[in-house]
Amino acid sequence: MTDTSAAPTRHTYNVVGMTCGHCVQAVTNELSQIDGVTHVDVDLASGTAVVDSGTPLDREIVAAAVDEAGYELAP
Repeated sequence: MTDTSAAPTRHTYNVVGMTCGHCVQAVTNELSQIDGVTHVDVDLASGTAVVDSGTPLDREIVAAAVDEAGYELAP
């Protein structure tokens, strides 16, 4: 039997205010520092951040990380 309690999760967030590669790097760095995050893929063209983690993430923690980078999550 497989233990699904540790199954990875993937969430896509819309990030407002990114305009360049530096923006992407700043958001990627901040999101990568959240406990449990295993992979971050930020796409400038679509304004999205796809975050993989070992456990579900609290949206407020994600929003705080994006804010620390100088941007905000879309509602």
